[in-house]
Amino acid sequence: MKFFLALFLLGQIVMAAKIESIEVKGIDVPVIFEEDSRLPIVTTQFVFTNSGSIGDTKIAGLAKFSSRILNEGTKKLGSDGFAQELESRAIHISSNCGKETFVIEVSSLKEQYANSMKYLKELLNDPNYSENALQKVKTTMIGGLSRKANDFDYVAAVELNKVLFEGTVLAQPSSGEIETLKKIKLKDVKEFVNEHICLSRAIVVVGGDVTLEDVKKQIKKVLKTLPKGKAEELEHFEVRAEPKENVLDKETQQAYIYFGSPYNMDVSDEDYYKARVATFILGTGGFGSRLMEEIRVKRGLAYSAYARVEVTKSRSYLTGYLQTKIDSSDEAKATVKEVFSDFVKNGVTQDELEQTKKFLLGSEPLRVETMSQRLNRTFMEYYKGFKLDHSKEELQKIEALQLDDLNEFIKKHTEILQLSFAIVTKK
Repeated sequence: MKFFLALFLLGQIVMAAKIESIEVKGIDVPVIFEEDSRLPIVTTQFVFTNSGSIGDTKIAGLAKFSSRILNEGTKKLGSDGFAQELESRAIHISSNCGKETFVIEVSSLKEQYANSMKYLKELLNDPNYSENALQKVKTTMIGGLSRKANDFDYVAAVELNKVLFEGTVLAQPSSGEIETLKKIKLKDVKEFVNEHICLSRAIVVVGGDVTLEDVKKQIKKVLKTLPKGKAEELEHFEVRAEPKENVLDKETQQAYIYFGSPYNMDVSDEDYYKARVATFILGTGGFGSRLMEEIRVKRGLAYSAYARVEVTKSRSYLTGYLQTKIDSSDEAKATVKEVFSDFVKNGVTQDELEQTKKFLLGSEPLRVETMSQRLNRTFMEYYKGFKLDHSKEELQKIEALQLDDLNEFIKKHTEILQLSFAIVTKK
C-alpha cells in the first residue's frame, strides 16, 4: 500500500495544479491552472457556481435547456455555420450543466488557443436566440424524454428524488418534463443566462500546453464580455427523514428498486474519508461489498446491487439501487434493510478494512493520471473549501485508519436506516 501511495504522491509533485485569480470589473475570478506540454492541446472550462438545475425555480429543465441553446452557435452564423467555423480549426465548444454548476468547455490545439477564446467570446456576445434554435432544442429534449419513459432505471431514479426531496427544486428531474419544456420561451433562456453566466459566479479551469500568462491574457478577453452579476449562497436541502415508499405500476418484466436515506455530513467535513471507506464496504465496492454479497451471492436476488454516499453543498444523502424479479421484490427490499441494520450495529471487519485500503490506495494513481482528472480534483478541493492537496492528506488518513475508529463512525450514522424506496414494478 505504501508503494502505491508514494507513487501517487510523487505524481502529484511532478504534475501539480495551482490556483490564482484574475481581476475583471473589480471581481476576482479564481483560475485553476496546470501546464502540461506533453500534448499540444489546451482545455478550458468556465464553471459557474449555483447555476445548474438547482436554479430551475421557475421552470423545471430550464438550466439544461439553456445549455443546449448555447450549443446552437451564434445568431449570426447559425448552428451549422458556427460549427463549421470551429471544425475547420479543430476547436470544440460545448456547454452543459449539473445540479450545482453550469459549465462551458473549450478545447483546441495549442496554435488555435487564441482563436478558441475569440469564438467563445462571439458565442457569449451573440447566442443563437432564435425561434428555430428554440424549437430544435425543444424537439430534441422532448424526444429524449419520450424515449426515457420506458427506461425504468431513469423512471425509478426520478421518482426517488421526488420522495427524498419532496417539495424542493431537487425533486424535479434536471431534464425537466415534457409539459415544462413546452412552456419554455426565449425570454426564459435569456433571463437564466443573464442571471447565472456572470463574473460573480465564475471559476476558470485551464490545462495544457500554454503558459499562465497567456491564459490570463486570453480568458480576460472572454470574461470582460460577462456581466458582474450576483453571487448567491447555495441553498442546502434536507433529505426526507421519515421513510416513505412510492410504487409505480409499469409494463415491466423486472422490479427496479431505488432507495435512499439521509446522511448527516457537511461537504467540508474532515471525516469524509471515513464515509468513503465505509460506503465502499457497504455497497460501492462491487463484488465483495455487503450488498452484493447478500443480494447476489448468497440469495441470487439480483445481478448487481449498489450503494453510494453523495455529499455536496446542496445535499447529503445515501442512495442505491438493484433490479430483481417482480416476485422477489419484497425479499430484496427486506434484504437491503437487513444489510443496513447489521452494518450500523456491528460495523466492519479488519479484513474488510484492509482490502478496502488496498483498493482505494492502489487505484488512486489511475484516478489522477490525466490532466483533466487532476484539474477536476483540484477544482473540487477548491469548490468544497479545502486547501490545495487535501486529497493527499485524505489518502494518508485512509492508510492510517483504525478499525475501532471506523466502526465508531459507522455506528453514529443511524440515519441511514431511515430508508425510503421508489419501486417500478408490475402489480
